[in-house]
Amino acid sequence: MNYKVWRSIRFPAIAFLLVGCQSYTPAPLDIGAYSDSLESRLVDVEPVSAFADRLSEASGCPIVFNVEDGISAAEGEVIALLYNPDLRVSRLEAGVALANFETAGLWEDPVFGFNGAEITSPSAPFEFGVMGNVTIPISGRLAVEKSRAGTAYETQLRKIVHAEWTLRIELRSRWAHWTATTLKVELIQEAIEQLESIVSIANSLVEEGEINRVEHRLLLVELASIKMQAAQEALQLLETEIALLSLMGLPPSSSGTLLPSFPTVEVTLVEDETARIIDANTELAIQFAKYQTAEETLRLEIKKQYPDIVIGSGYGSEFNDHRVLFGITIPLSIWNRNQAGIANAKTQREVARALAETTFARLFNELELANQILLVKHGQHSYFKDEIVPMLEEQTKDINAIVALGEIDTFIVLEAVKRQFSAKQKLLDLQVAQLDAAIQVQSILGPTYQLNTSPILRELNTDATLGGVQ
Repeated sequence: MNYKVWRSIRFPAIAFLLVGCQSYTPAPLDIGAYSDSLESRLVDVEPVSAFADRLSEASGCPIVFNVEDGISAAEGEVIALLYNPDLRVSRLEAGVALANFETAGLWEDPVFGFNGAEITSPSAPFEFGVMGNVTIPISGRLAVEKSRAGTAYETQLRKIVHAEWTLRIELRSRWAHWTATTLKVELIQEAIEQLESIVSIANSLVEEGEINRVEHRLLLVELASIKMQAAQEALQLLETEIALLSLMGLPPSSSGTLLPSFPTVEVTLVEDETARIIDANTELAIQFAKYQTAEETLRLEIKKQYPDIVIGSGYGSEFNDHRVLFGITIPLSIWNRNQAGIANAKTQREVARALAETTFARLFNELELANQILLVKHGQHSYFKDEIVPMLEEQTKDINAIVALGEIDTFIVLEAVKRQFSAKQKLLDLQVAQLDAAIQVQSILGPTYQLNTSPILRELNTDATLGGVQ
């Protein structure tokens, strides 16, 4: 009879404890399937097109995405934002903070206890006691835990925004360098064709005794040298292209789909650069979120000084004497008072403050330097393009006209070809340097969509005000 009583209590209790528990579901790692999806990213463009539509809707600026005629720099940014491997990991890591945010501030599970005793004496009753304890969070700690989890999630979101902005900035710079390398390969090929034409004329002249073999050999050596340079530049082009595809999350088989062009970089002119950095710089936004997390951490540690009440009640039987049980537990904050946790949180808040302030100071100095570099590089590029290159082109035309008449001075021709080739390379380098300077300024000023306060922070502030949490 006593065993039947225990069995009637045991199974319902176990069933009650298992209600709501999650079960494990295995998820095997399949690299082969991932490899197949990687290779088909430019075949199945529907995910990228849908992502481009979402970006257009969010930014209010239409984004035209069509890779059938090749991938432009703007389309490359869309692909990179979707498929970049580092960005993918950052978004998944933010999911951890989101899970903490969604589950923060929950009441602790009630504690169920059962004690039973089977007395072996004849006719002795089965003694048992059932007790349930519930923690009542009167300190307000759970609301602060929720708020702190929200700021931690906000920090992760800010890191994603910074990672996306940094990715776009890096992609623009790499695209500019890759385009310049592509054009340099074309310039080398033009120089080779020029030298081959000159060597062809020189071959006839050396047979006729118009030029000596030393001068003729000098042309051949220069031609061989520039062909070696062409091979090296082609290798450099391959390396920059593979790095660019990797940044976009595309396989090497996508090589040949990229369209060489210098990306358009618009530098925003702002009257108050200090305010712009504070409002829009993505790196500084992370420091702001970290400081807010430190503030909420301190609030939480202070809340931990105050006790939560543990209330328990139950039912039991002893010697057939049935009774109702109850209990209450109230911790007393007398000696400990969570002093260590509060002191540590205060120190961490000052560290977060210093990081935010020093980050702002560094960014402000970097912006001043970037503005000056942009001004200098713009002047150098304009002067070289408008003054030096036209003079070298005129000189080259005159020399080509002389060579066409069969009159060739080896040293003058070589110098003219080398100078023109060097000048065009220098012009490309200056254009890339000007773009890099503009991109750096753009990077520090931050994106325009960063100017608004995060929806997460607005929601938390509203909830805090409505809930009376200060």
